[in-house]
Amino acid sequence: MEIRQALAAACSDLGLDRLDAQLLLLHSLDRPQNDRAWLLAHDTEALDPATEMRYIDLTRRRAAGTPLAYLTGMREFYGLPLQVDERVLDPRPDTETLVEWALACIKDTPKPRVIDLGTGSGAIALALKHQRPDAQVSAVDASADALAVAGANARRLGLAVTFSQGDWLKGIDARFDLIASNPPYIAEGDPHLEQLGHEPRQALTSGPDGLDAIRTIVAEAPARLQPHGWLLLEHGWNQAPAVRDLLMRAGFSRIDSRRDLAGVERCSGGQLAPP
Repeated sequence: MEIRQALAAACSDLGLDRLDAQLLLLHSLDRPQNDRAWLLAHDTEALDPATEMRYIDLTRRRAAGTPLAYLTGMREFYGLPLQVDERVLDPRPDTETLVEWALACIKDTPKPRVIDLGTGSGAIALALKHQRPDAQVSAVDASADALAVAGANARRLGLAVTFSQGDWLKGIDARFDLIASNPPYIAEGDPHLEQLGHEPRQALTSGPDGLDAIRTIVAEAPARLQPHGWLLLEHGWNQAPAVRDLLMRAGFSRIDSRRDLAGVERCSGGQLAPP
């Protein structure tokens, strides 16, 4: 099978997006993911049988719903190449909204202390450390498997982040200038969960309305923030009003929400009000 035939079959027979088909073929060929021009220049070259079978397997798994990042083992997040697999959520571009807001909040703070709760692949913590090398960045996750992925990413990227296993802020004594989190926020029983069956369920769902983890974090955060420290949370597309209300009731000020690339209120946060 020629390269052009393989791509055509993946798109027409399996219904794959052309970009996904190209990236999976580059992965099968052990070529860089930014080498799509090479495919165009060599579209009449034949695939060897082993590569062809590998590509067929990957495209079938993608058509069945497996995230592209799990198949290639890589996801770029805020300019960083992160290794990911089924032990962690596939980092979404929408989460970069949280990173940008966090960087703005600590812009004028020298050597800020930051913690990322539910770090998963380490995406948020590593992005913040990369952008602010002077920051003291910590990250927590309840999953030992997720921490193994995050720790490996930190070592490979040469970013000094302190990782620990735990339940949100329980057992943490330090105070931080910023607490950031992309916690599970999907309601149990949500029909869209079926489309996310390849990702770890504990990183997706949080109680009947999806807000259990956010309630816990909002309740625990004031005791672990420096005066005027910030708490920023990613949440679901329709949860911003509820999260803003939780922040207000917990004593936060300057409460706001930020929209993602689709214009959806994706993150909400506030600053700890002075006593």
